[in-house]
Amino acid sequence: MTALPEGVWRDVVGQPEAVAELQHAVASPASMTHAWLFTGPPGSGRSVAARAFAAALQCPDGGDGTCHACRTVLAGTHADVRLVVPEGLSIGVKEMRTVIGLAGRAPSQGRFQVVVVEDADRMTEQAANALLKMLEEPPPRTVFLLCAPSLHPDDVSVTIRSRCRVVSLRTPPAAAIGEVLVRRDGVEPTLAEWSAAASGGHIGRARRLARDEDARAARKAVLDVPLALSSLGACLRAADDLVGTAAAESAAASGALDAAETEAVKASLGVGARGPGVAAASRGAGQLKELEKQQKSRATRIGRDTLDRALVDLAALYRDALVIATVRGDLARVPHLNHPDRSADALQLARTIGAEGALRRIDAVLAARTALEQAVKPQIAIEAMCVALRLPA
Repeated sequence: MTALPEGVWRDVVGQPEAVAELQHAVASPASMTHAWLFTGPPGSGRSVAARAFAAALQCPDGGDGTCHACRTVLAGTHADVRLVVPEGLSIGVKEMRTVIGLAGRAPSQGRFQVVVVEDADRMTEQAANALLKMLEEPPPRTVFLLCAPSLHPDDVSVTIRSRCRVVSLRTPPAAAIGEVLVRRDGVEPTLAEWSAAASGGHIGRARRLARDEDARAARKAVLDVPLALSSLGACLRAADDLVGTAAAESAAASGALDAAETEAVKASLGVGARGPGVAAASRGAGQLKELEKQQKSRATRIGRDTLDRALVDLAALYRDALVIATVRGDLARVPHLNHPDRSADALQLARTIGAEGALRRIDAVLAARTALEQAVKPQIAIEAMCVALRLPA
């Protein structure tokens, strides 16, 4: 087995070059800068690497993983580390300005004020402009760690990117993911190997597949779709199932959070109280409406993320079919499949739709992803996609 990173770096999987670069920056103040941009495909561990770096910056020993600073940073409770995690569809200017105001203060415990912005590509234009002003004239002991999928201007503006040092992460190899699942999560080796291979290089997804039977069942249901699309009725039923599954997952994930948040706000406003509490409760009606708006945005995001994960799996299966078709069905000549456990399905698709048909269907899946990003109603986008995926008569 290969040596795994230690200390705060132990969960940064399959990124030895990035870890070495960050460790060097921690150990050599001259190589530090006030803004860093972590890029890489989904599941590569952008936010994990950023949090590990934040802990190492605050740790007296450069990230040993055991001290109070390391533990509190990784737990999200360190007084000088701000985590900006979008719960809804975007990161707004109001939230960003609040974080920037706090980040401008002198550190109270650690060596730096550190701001970690997960999914920086979800910043609104106004939020990005507010951040840019801070990056242009940064406080001397403040460090910004931004995470985004790529350097494309749609993800990060050119002006923000030009003020950051870029740390590029890659999709971790399945072997590295499987090794971590076995050695750190206690997953049985055969299941760990399967989960790593089926995850598409997404560490979090691999863990979920290894631990959650429902996640495995959901993946199977999605990958069963292509060969079931034999009629218009089958296409519409498949679309209903995909959208319904996403809605159910969204409701399950956000329901408990919504209830707890609403009760906490009501308690703070004195809802249900008598006497002076009644006036306070009435003044807080706006806060409850704002909370409901945020919760609705979060539920929408969870639903879209669930659908997007399904679409990525579908596109990957059609990619497997495309590759197999180009080698005339000779699986021995295919170096890598995204879904190795569904090679029989990919082979059948390759024989049924051919390389050109697979390519057209990949385009249809990608078009559905774009439509969802542009706020097209999921039912319409997924129905149109499934009809485009229909098998030839």
